[in-house]
Amino acid sequence: MPSYLKPDVLARAESLGLMARQVVEGLRVGDHKSPYKGFSVEFVQHREYVPGDDIRHIDWKGYGRSERYTIKQYEQETNYIAHVLVDCSNSMRYGAGETNKLEYAKLVAASLSYLIIRQRDSVALRVFNDGWAAELPSSSQLGHINAITHVLEDVQPRDKTRIGPLLDEVADRISRRGLVFLISDCFDDLETTLAGLRHLRFRGHEVVLFHVLHKDEIEFPLDGNIRFIGLEGFEELMTRPHLLRPAYLRAVEKYLTEIQKGCDGSGVDYVRMTTNRPLVAALGEYLVRRLQVGRR
Repeated sequence: MPSYLKPDVLARAESLGLMARQVVEGLRVGDHKSPYKGFSVEFVQHREYVPGDDIRHIDWKGYGRSERYTIKQYEQETNYIAHVLVDCSNSMRYGAGETNKLEYAKLVAASLSYLIIRQRDSVALRVFNDGWAAELPSSSQLGHINAITHVLEDVQPRDKTRIGPLLDEVADRISRRGLVFLISDCFDDLETTLAGLRHLRFRGHEVVLFHVLHKDEIEFPLDGNIRFIGLEGFEELMTRPHLLRPAYLRAVEKYLTEIQKGCDGSGVDYVRMTTNRPLVAALGEYLVRRLQVGRR
């Protein structure tokens, strides 16, 4: 099994599933709500009978009341396409071993992709920094999991983050409504990032932001004399962290509140993930919450 597919994470995720919670547009009949009308399970409306319609779907009781031929229409089910976007900018380098933000983001991406493909839906992968570092088209074939994990294994952090414009580009490129998963530390201009997420929602996509952070970035537990090295072009700074901690924590709290509020206001699922927390717990908690909320 590829290194980014963890048996405990996959077993937990498969037991919970990942259903679309809003209308999506798929390519074949499947398990999720579609905007197209058919003759499936859930009744939607009547329409006038026209020559060529299957007479099995005529509402004969309605004809008895009105002497008009009408057809019962039902809502089709469909398979969705999920678009997984992974941030590989330099700021994702922070952390050692399994707490490294990029490595954690890769685990999230691989686990989601496996789960989606196993339930017969399709996944497209895009890895980005200030542009597209790698792209894989959507597929629901089991072999696509290997292609995704191989791309993730080869990705190395580099360059700055440019989230907002890339989200706008994705929104313009995706023709069918589906699911978009953004996996990033979101260390970029917050307003343009939120604008990009709103653009995706305006296009009718269900959007989930997995906000991947290291606990040091939230708690700032540093002490002594520390040299801070900017990962995306900032100058080095030699300082004593305990002098900065109060102002830093206020700034981080303001930032986290604003991004949570911005996502909530746009109908974007916001999921904060800290890399010290096992993925089996973090991802499992999110999938349980989806089940509890149900379809919108």
